[in-house]
Amino acid sequence: MLIYSQTDSSLVNVSAKALVLFGVLISAAGIVPAFAVSGSTNGSSSMTNTTATSTQGGLVPPAYMNSPGSLGATGATTPTSTISVATDKSSYNDGDKIMISGTTQDYMGDTPLTLILRNPIGNVVTIDQVPVGADKTFSTSLTAGGALWQAAGTYSIYVQFGGPDRSATTTFQFSGSHVGGNTFPVDGTNSSVTYSITNGKVLDIKADQNSKSLIVSIQSSGDGSLTITMPRSLIDAKKIDGTTDDQYFVLNDDQENDQFQETHTTASDRTLQIPFSDGTSQIEIIGTVVHIPEFGAIAAMVLAISIVSIIVISTKTGLRFTPRV
Repeated sequence: MLIYSQTDSSLVNVSAKALVLFGVLISAAGIVPAFAVSGSTNGSSSMTNTTATSTQGGLVPPAYMNSPGSLGATGATTPTSTISVATDKSSYNDGDKIMISGTTQDYMGDTPLTLILRNPIGNVVTIDQVPVGADKTFSTSLTAGGALWQAAGTYSIYVQFGGPDRSATTTFQFSGSHVGGNTFPVDGTNSSVTYSITNGKVLDIKADQNSKSLIVSIQSSGDGSLTITMPRSLIDAKKIDGTTDDQYFVLNDDQENDQFQETHTTASDRTLQIPFSDGTSQIEIIGTVVHIPEFGAIAAMVLAISIVSIIVISTKTGLRFTPRV
């Protein structure tokens, strides 16, 4: 009996240990399927589903597991934002105003939008920071012309808002810029004036001696400005003493324009900057004196040739121009 009792006790002890080991195995068996499910089809283990389980428990995935630039304010991924940009016209001339506008799908408070303008050969013409409104729109304007605008062709506008994933590009055609201004001959005189114009084109300039003025015919394409440098030998405005400069009088389509400014004055010329509205076709600059020669250069040459010819003929033929008695 003693031997049987000891054997029974040993069996009990072995059974107890087996039950403990079996319980451990059962517990392990409940965990193994989770890792088996999270494995790839090739049998390699992956942390993706483990991370997703942690997310369900309230934990946010680490930043490196999200695509660059896709984290929103809450840490969750958001769709990539877009941006648009366009110009008001497809082509421009020297001095025209270029209106640029667009929209975004984000608003970042005071964060500005970066604008880069390049010429046809890829050189940067200008870089600007443009504010974006709370309505997710932006707009700005540029005046075409200057040393960096000499090339004619396709110009490109690139905008970026916050990062390269929020960018857009548009293009326009430009006719090229004349550095130093344009020179235009004045009808009926031997003089020329230098000018630049925005949102318009000069068609003709003539002098009117009766009204002591220059009449500039233009073709306007919007609100703009004419800057014109006039030689004093052509037109001037003097006070009664004849030596002190007086102010010019300017008419836009026969209506007084008191918004012009004299921006530069020298002993030989005077420069006016004259604003005009869209649709303006004529600008008249009135002074106190206009110098129009009695004969132009060609007329003077013809007269000189005629006199010489008469003298030569008279000498050879003995022709006398004497009155009869």
